[in-house]
Amino acid sequence: MNDVETAPWTRGEFERRLRAKEKYYHVNHEFHVRMHAGGLDKPAIQGWVANRFYYQVSIPVKDAALMSNCPDREVRREWVKRIVDHDGGGGAEGGIEAWLQLGEAVGLDRGDLWSHAHLLPGVKFAIDAYVNFARRQPWQVAAGSSLTELFAPNIHQRRLEHWPQHYPWISEQGYNYFRKRLSEARRDVVHGLNITLDYCRTREQQEAMLDVLQFKLDVLWTMLDCMWMAYVEHRPPYHNVE
Repeated sequence: MNDVETAPWTRGEFERRLRAKEKYYHVNHEFHVRMHAGGLDKPAIQGWVANRFYYQVSIPVKDAALMSNCPDREVRREWVKRIVDHDGGGGAEGGIEAWLQLGEAVGLDRGDLWSHAHLLPGVKFAIDAYVNFARRQPWQVAAGSSLTELFAPNIHQRRLEHWPQHYPWISEQGYNYFRKRLSEARRDVVHGLNITLDYCRTREQQEAMLDVLQFKLDVLWTMLDCMWMAYVEHRPPYHNVE
């Protein structure tokens, strides 16, 4: 390879390549496409909410693992906001409580959500893999894996636009989480993106970070593969076992 092929991309080009990964974001999965078109029945919506709850409660664990590897106080001061966003604090309810309200709005029991009674094993494996990845990697790499938030505001906006029209049986309190994340995700992405752009100075690092982002996209896509089989094809794990 010549020097041009191994030279690091400019900051702008690297960011463009990160953002180009959006085509693999789970908003494009058939499950989400059908969801936003009003094509899912109530059990499928409930199944999605119940399985995503495991993701919601795992995110602050992932962020705490990242922070435990980070010696930079200023980064920790900023990153800890993500944990508070989910767990709540200072008198404010967090995203986990908002997701519990979403669960109630679609007809699920809080106790069932907390016990993960409806959690599909493939979804659990994917999310656990993500948390373990963040725990074992350098904190900058773990931060880069969170960059799927580059694409998150779009998916939250779609839910706010389409769900009331297609699923009028969902009560209004169910939308608090999506509204909350519109502003939080935009704030987080500025911080996370700057960490990644600053950290990846060589072509090798940049290409490796693209693979890291793809790994996180794979996690989200795999979760929906599992849900598609269970709630659309009606072939959940062990469906053929008496």
